[in-house]
Amino acid sequence: MKVITATLCCSPLILGSCMIGPDYVAPATDIEASWSESDASLASGPNSQVNLEWWKQFNDPTLNNLVSTAADQNLNLRTAALRILESRAILGISQGNMFPQSQAASGDLLRVRAPGNDPNFTTASFGFDAAWELDFWGKFRRSIDSANASLLADIASYDDILVSLTAEVATNYVNIRTLEERIRLAKKNAKLQTDSLELVKLQFEAGTVTELDVLQAQTLLSSTQAQIPNLQTSLQKFHNALAVLLGQSPGSTKSMIATTGKIPQAPTSVGVGVPAELLRRRPDVREAEMLAITQSQQIGIAKADLYPSFTLLGSLGWSASDAGPNELSDIFDADNFGFTFGPAFRWNILNYGRIKNSVRVQDARFEQSLTSYQNVVLNAAREVEDSMTGFVNSKREAEFLRTGVESSERSAELSMLQYKEGLADYQRVLDSTRSLTQKQDQYAATQGTIATNLISMYKALGGGWTDKDREATIPQDIKNKMMQRTDWGKFMTPPQPAVESSPANKK
Repeated sequence: MKVITATLCCSPLILGSCMIGPDYVAPATDIEASWSESDASLASGPNSQVNLEWWKQFNDPTLNNLVSTAADQNLNLRTAALRILESRAILGISQGNMFPQSQAASGDLLRVRAPGNDPNFTTASFGFDAAWELDFWGKFRRSIDSANASLLADIASYDDILVSLTAEVATNYVNIRTLEERIRLAKKNAKLQTDSLELVKLQFEAGTVTELDVLQAQTLLSSTQAQIPNLQTSLQKFHNALAVLLGQSPGSTKSMIATTGKIPQAPTSVGVGVPAELLRRRPDVREAEMLAITQSQQIGIAKADLYPSFTLLGSLGWSASDAGPNELSDIFDADNFGFTFGPAFRWNILNYGRIKNSVRVQDARFEQSLTSYQNVVLNAAREVEDSMTGFVNSKREAEFLRTGVESSERSAELSMLQYKEGLADYQRVLDSTRSLTQKQDQYAATQGTIATNLISMYKALGGGWTDKDREATIPQDIKNKMMQRTDWGKFMTPPQPAVESSPANKK
């Protein structure tokens, strides 16, 4: 009895004992203090803020509606939300291991025939067994930390999918508007070239020009008309891609997008912050770090197998039989009650080679996760720099093309006027008309490129997610079906798990 009392008294000390294995330390990241690209439209520095709801800066209600619909209906995002529920349940399992791991009630009613001539008899028993492996080396506490970091990684993965989804929806929408503008310009130029062809035909019939002028006018018109089907095919593909992003069947988005919209225009000033903010704002960076933390805890879990495990064992129960003068109804008499209780230990003393190699495996995986984290950080900075350069230069290109379009329009007008007055041949008209058609198409395409480069920059900066209820992505009817199949309890709408910020996030 003294052993039992001493063990119970020492249990709190044992449960709060040492933690085997390394504690996570964030690796150094090679991040510059400022962005290399400098432009008046890029507001950088610690006082500038990245607009997380950046798509609203385009002031396009259709785009806002598409982004909202995708956040509610996208199937990949819904899968990510379901993974969060799974991770919360896994965390609950890890937390449960802090309590007695084995708790079982048992009983039996057996008819027994003994050897010899003894008569048959019946035995009955009922009892309760429990085994509690104490967290002496911190194995179970590290399992909880690992599961919690894994949960946070899945939350970051959800946010990363949302960032990519928002950018893809906006990019597809911009491409749709760009193609609509290019098709409109192609049809407009085809109409002008048709009128020009009719004029040349009249002059040919009047004998003032040769058939060559007619053939050249027809060739230019056919070339312009040939662009339209190809542009329409691309337009349909972007509509289909957008429909899938919205969780809808292909072709269903045309009713959501009016055909009179314009290419979204970039704002005059864009907040880009400082490079160090990527460590806390980009979800994929947070996910990579949480995965590293998850793996860090696995080293301590593996190392715990190098040391003995301590367990409290206990059982109690009643047993009786009807053999001889006994009665089964006496099963709950005090004389039929028994119990066992006490500490035990287990030590794998001859398995050190395998256990140490298991620790080495976890350590190698941890170092891989740290390297992966550093690589994610570097690629994040590269993506921002690339998208900034693309955004700034595409605006410069558009300005040159706008000037070229204005010159080409004036050139086309003058060449046609001179042709009608007999001061220029039709070749000059063809050259100026062809140049105008190309310049207008390039300018429209570049306007779309400006918007898509800005979208890429916002995506690279980690904009497009908010700290909200991720489970809202799961439709209520699916939640109802899950609740009918399984008692999810608080896991369906639990609070955000509270963990101390990592060293990288404290910077």
